[in-house]
Amino acid sequence: MSRFWNPMVAGLSPYVPGEQPSEQDLVKLNTNEMPFGPSPRVIEAIHAAASDALRLYSDPESTALKEAYARALGIDPAQVFPGNGSDEVLAHTFRALFNDSAPILYPDITYSFYPVYCSFFGLEAKTVPLTDGFEIDLAQYRQPNGGIIFPNPNAPTGIALPLAGIEALLQDNTDTVVVVDEAYVDFGAESAVSLIDRYPNLLVIQTLSKSRALAGLRVGAAFGDAELIEGLQRVKNSFNSYPLDRLAQAGATAALDDQAWFETRRDEIMANREALTVGLEGLGFEVLPSMANFVFARHPAGEARALQQGLRAEGIVVRHFDKPRTRDFLRITVGTADQCERVVEVLGGLLAA
Repeated sequence: MSRFWNPMVAGLSPYVPGEQPSEQDLVKLNTNEMPFGPSPRVIEAIHAAASDALRLYSDPESTALKEAYARALGIDPAQVFPGNGSDEVLAHTFRALFNDSAPILYPDITYSFYPVYCSFFGLEAKTVPLTDGFEIDLAQYRQPNGGIIFPNPNAPTGIALPLAGIEALLQDNTDTVVVVDEAYVDFGAESAVSLIDRYPNLLVIQTLSKSRALAGLRVGAAFGDAELIEGLQRVKNSFNSYPLDRLAQAGATAALDDQAWFETRRDEIMANREALTVGLEGLGFEVLPSMANFVFARHPAGEARALQQGLRAEGIVVRHFDKPRTRDFLRITVGTADQCERVVEVLGGLLAA
């Protein structure tokens, strides 16, 4: 610990991102990236934006991008808050919209950035256990809170809460903000964006990193009542008033406008997910019902850490979370059809050995 650090920094346990290996010949299935490149329109738009205009600041309001989100989701641009990746949007949300007078509620198995942000912003956190089937137990959220947040589908389980369940939660919780983190919603789950006009305390957050294959561009957004959006704008403009550069705005706008590319690639990932699930179940794995672009699977005869290491030795990288309720599982990103077949083949050999 440096003697020059702020005392708060010494107490932080930072988020640990998934490995980004330098080897080029690995099958990288550990960070839920798309196995396909983005829409060709994105590349064209970025090339067009890479002009002499880079000497000027970008649009601080990301106006064209807001309008693209509004077209894609059927909402008003005033209900859109773009940010530099959904993680930055989440950070602004914790600062702007959560109340420090009561604990922030989130599942005990979930995105591990949530406890980091609670610690960073001095918010009390309280985890709510998932059921034995790894589902969100809505009844357990009927307690005093300074805000509620959960991914839907959840990560790393991949299990989704139906829209009716989200609405029931909103009806039970009207005095604080409910945040639905929809990083993986495009792969089969129901989005809560359709509810934002009826529930002024609902904020929905999405990213273009997954279903639009733009993890390297860093673009996400929040959707909600105009008053929630104003709160986020106040925090953003007190921190970084130009978060999205010209290239990111141009590329993200083009991605949202290419609905045909999105639907084709999304459907392909969902089909590969089903094939991967069937293959893993054929080897004796239990695979949780995923609505994301990954699966969460465990085998009664194989220790997950050993299987992860065995896969790595064969050039395949997957994720393992060494926590009490998750250490028996592997999280495997859905790749191309060939990559999914390779995973099943190698796991079969490891289990046989």
